[in-house]
Amino acid sequence: MKAMVLKRIHDLEHLHAPLEFVDLPKPTPNAKEVLIRVHTCGVCHTELDEIEGRTPPPVFPMVLGHQVVGTIEETGAKTTLHQPGARVGVGWIHSACGKCQPCMSGLENLCNDFLATGRDRNGGYAEFMIIPETSAIPIPDSISDAEAAPMLCAGAIGYRSLKLADLTDGQVLGLMGFGASAHLVLKMVIYRFPESRVCVFARNGKERDFAMELGAFWSGDIDETPPEMLDAVIDTTPAWKPVLCGMELLKPSGRLVINAIRKEERDKSLLLKLDYEKHLWLEKEIKSVANVAREDIRDFLELAATIPIHPEIQEFPLIEANSALMELKNRKIRGAKVLRITQST
Repeated sequence: MKAMVLKRIHDLEHLHAPLEFVDLPKPTPNAKEVLIRVHTCGVCHTELDEIEGRTPPPVFPMVLGHQVVGTIEETGAKTTLHQPGARVGVGWIHSACGKCQPCMSGLENLCNDFLATGRDRNGGYAEFMIIPETSAIPIPDSISDAEAAPMLCAGAIGYRSLKLADLTDGQVLGLMGFGASAHLVLKMVIYRFPESRVCVFARNGKERDFAMELGAFWSGDIDETPPEMLDAVIDTTPAWKPVLCGMELLKPSGRLVINAIRKEERDKSLLLKLDYEKHLWLEKEIKSVANVAREDIRDFLELAATIPIHPEIQEFPLIEANSALMELKNRKIRGAKVLRITQST
């Protein structure tokens, strides 16, 4: 099979083609796995974190990609959940132990043995991949392959972030950053909380304009002041500054949810500027999102089909994965970037 692989950590400030286009053996599923013929795979900022070493793969080479849509080509001898030909999606969760207290309560995203698709095990930047049958999630017929890809991480993690933000209708939500995940959160809020207002903060003027096109109440730069204070903030950026700016704009008892697997080290010095009175006083909260549970993916796909949500996407062929990644690195974002790998039959 054809695949784009990461063979080592890279400094993307000086190198612009970190992945290599190679031939790999087609994988074979074990008894409880399924083999998926990949149709599309979303491109996520977490891939940049892997490439640049903030959350590196434990072994190399590694096939990245954790927003995978495809059809089941082959099932293992002991699988029971899927049949060949079924269309499924795979998110960041590759597997968990299934036995610990978090797993038993539906919080397998908090399992100590959590393994990530495209980081700990090969992912979807390839023509085929294998996955435990429990992590292959059926996709509603009304959602296309290209639209489904960003829903499996950007959408699911946005759904979990909104759930943790504990927003109620009529409250004001701030979105720090406006990429793949945030634009799906905005669509969810407009549907689920029609009396709420969403203020979008982004460095890029095109992203701010895009937010207003999609129905944001207000948009401005990261450090600008919106028309009113915020009941909750969801931060989707890789930087620390938006966390401080968001905390300062929260109302008393407001909550900031950090939707990012890692923060970039170059902004770490900003933590020293944490001001208790401005940022934390009056029972403000900071909460992180840790991965996604399978239920988040299922629930978001169902909601997306109901609304319906149609993500803004840009498609690239598999061999142009490096171009998609560098556009993401350089903040050339309008919605989500998706690799087209094989056509559905």
